[in-house]
Amino acid sequence: MKQHLIVLDLDGTLLTDEKVISPKTEQALKTAKEDGHLVMIATGRPYRASEPYYRQLGLDLPIVNFNGAFVHHPADRSWKTIHEPISLPVVSDVIESLEGYRFHNIVAEVQDDVYINQHDEKLMNIFTMGNPQVTIGDLRSYLKDNPTSLLIHPDAADADRIRDHLGEVHAEVVDHRRWGAPWHVIEIIRHGLNKAVGISAVAEWVGIPQERIIAFGDEDNDFEMIEYAGTGVAMGNAIDGLKTLADEVTGTNNEDGIADILEERLKLKTGTRI
Repeated sequence: MKQHLIVLDLDGTLLTDEKVISPKTEQALKTAKEDGHLVMIATGRPYRASEPYYRQLGLDLPIVNFNGAFVHHPADRSWKTIHEPISLPVVSDVIESLEGYRFHNIVAEVQDDVYINQHDEKLMNIFTMGNPQVTIGDLRSYLKDNPTSLLIHPDAADADRIRDHLGEVHAEVVDHRRWGAPWHVIEIIRHGLNKAVGISAVAEWVGIPQERIIAFGDEDNDFEMIEYAGTGVAMGNAIDGLKTLADEVTGTNNEDGIADILEERLKLKTGTRI
């Protein structure tokens, strides 16, 4: 079996609804590594919120964070980090253009530093994973560095209107995605970035051709990755559009869908190694 690159989204894909990696899926991934295959993570999360899973799986490749806006190698500083933030003038334009729309909060992340426009306990619980430095206050006053990502927590009634507005007014400078339930946060990154961009840089570095990349995802920030991979796999819980695009659909994130595909595709014999 030729060496493959296995690419994993986290939430709704590698992680169960309890935000853990199931024993069967963990065993399948470790067996794949023992058989010579490569494993990496590509997520919308910042590194601080994905590091525990990176360590749990014993990974040794670069990791794609912020949907491709930040790609680095945690164990090899000689690997050239990719960081493509949004310029501050664009951030100011986006914030000012939101006047007239209803939203609860705006959050900016500069790699692992967090800036929250207004104090919000619920958001604090999400964004303080990994103990980042947190600054609360008007972003136009406190944000001094180009942010890796900008997040808008919209009022549910205005979420689609805000996305339409971003597409009409700011499409040349930013791209945006929407988180799944229960938050429906709109995530903004620099235009032209996505998970596939980061994955392609890693694949070129390790010498794995596109046709030997297997990628797993579930949400709209996985479209480019699933289309780019030689085998794009949508989880059983994925959005309909991703299932239509994918080469295969597997079980849900709670049903070891990743393990099932890997055992079949890579002829893994996980039962003898548990």
